[in-house]
Amino acid sequence: MKRLTLKIAAAALAVLMLGGVAAQAKEREKKAKHKKNEDLSANPLAKLNSKQPDKELYDKAMVAMKKGHFDVCRLDLQTMLNTYPDSEYRMRAKLAVGDSWFKEGGAAALTQAEAEYKDFITFFPNAPEAAEAQMKVGDIYYQQMEKPDRDYTNAQNAEREYRAMINMFPDSALIPRAKQKLRDVQEVLAERETQIGLYYGSRENYSASIARLQTVVDTYPLYSKSDQALLGIGDAFAGQARFFQNQANIPPALRERLHALYQDRAAEAYAKVITRYPMAPHVEDARDRLVAMNRPVPEPTDAAVAESDSEEKSRKRVEFVDRTFGVIKHGPSVVEAVHVGEPSLDDPKRTLAPDVTKQNAAMINEAINAGRPAPPPAAKATATGVNEPPRSDQPSQAPLQLEKPENGGTGVGVQILSAPAADPNAVVKAVGPTNTAVPAIEKPADAPNQVNDVKPGSNPTADVNPADEKKHKADLNDESSSKKKKKKGLSKIKPF
Repeated sequence: MKRLTLKIAAAALAVLMLGGVAAQAKEREKKAKHKKNEDLSANPLAKLNSKQPDKELYDKAMVAMKKGHFDVCRLDLQTMLNTYPDSEYRMRAKLAVGDSWFKEGGAAALTQAEAEYKDFITFFPNAPEAAEAQMKVGDIYYQQMEKPDRDYTNAQNAEREYRAMINMFPDSALIPRAKQKLRDVQEVLAERETQIGLYYGSRENYSASIARLQTVVDTYPLYSKSDQALLGIGDAFAGQARFFQNQANIPPALRERLHALYQDRAAEAYAKVITRYPMAPHVEDARDRLVAMNRPVPEPTDAAVAESDSEEKSRKRVEFVDRTFGVIKHGPSVVEAVHVGEPSLDDPKRTLAPDVTKQNAAMINEAINAGRPAPPPAAKATATGVNEPPRSDQPSQAPLQLEKPENGGTGVGVQILSAPAADPNAVVKAVGPTNTAVPAIEKPADAPNQVNDVKPGSNPTADVNPADEKKHKADLNDESSSKKKKKKGLSKIKPF
């Protein structure tokens, strides 16, 4: 009996061991397949049995790359490309040159790798390996990304390259991996914008806060903290409502209208948290804020609940190890990035603070004009009369064309009008000359006689006094000249 029991136990143990071994084998096979899909630098021609010299050079270069001898690898690949320009392995060799720079690492090596990949895409745009080259260009910037509070240039470049890869090669087998990388990059960019927006909100710079957070909501809807960004927008509008409510110098009616307008905007942001992200962690906070504002709480649709639930379940839970390594490692943490849904493939639609300021000005004008009667319609402008002074609100007609002098007109751009006849029954008599006749324009008036003209037959010299005609001759002795002046002193001895 004991032997039977031992045999049964041994058989059960053997079955368990065999099951465990089979499970481990399946797991190893699954990991190998996953690793093969992830490792884009693997040698796809290693299993080909060929004794061709170009193939042997290529295999030798791949072995050198695996051992870390990147200079030897590039030397063998360049030898193969120069010696066998028509080789069937030239595309893989050209791509392997970029892989050697990529695996070597470093800023200079990665820059050279990007140049090699771009050249490969230029020379072989229709090859299946072109999608792989574009994917690696995005990986170059992905590896160099900083944390959200640091320089975000590499994150922006990685987003651009992954978008280009998805748009250029939509049928590639690497599209799922590229989309996931794009979701990770957008998680980092959205985290940066959210942190800046919440900081502005804490400083009561509501326009800047709304601009940053609205950019996150519009551009990165798969962000793990989109509900928190919407709450920040609602809190910023609520803060503006409190600001206007506390202004004592504003009329009470205007104050209430402004408060109601900004409360409506805040309630709209809170309601969007419930309708778009009903399974998010901050949904209850949005409900509490709506209840405190005496606003209705909307109910999400079944489709919105299913979508939000799938997004939340696809995220990895942040463990203690993730937080610890997130502080130590150089790059950002993308643990909370979503693994479902389509990432944004369009350029970011940024909302700027000046745009928010203009919206605030429009809301203030709306509140000021609310309750006022509509202004009367503007009267239709009529033209002024002939030769009347122009008015600022009415157009004027062209001046009247006057007749030329030969036709009886003045020809100087004016029209001479005769004065109206005096009213004999008027109480106040007109002041001025009674003769208002205008002289003829064609004949000028006679000039007055000249008083100094010499009349004919008169002697003009007869009226002159003889005493005035006599002139005294000048006495040359009294005048001083250079020839008659006597020399004095030392001047006597001077010859000149």
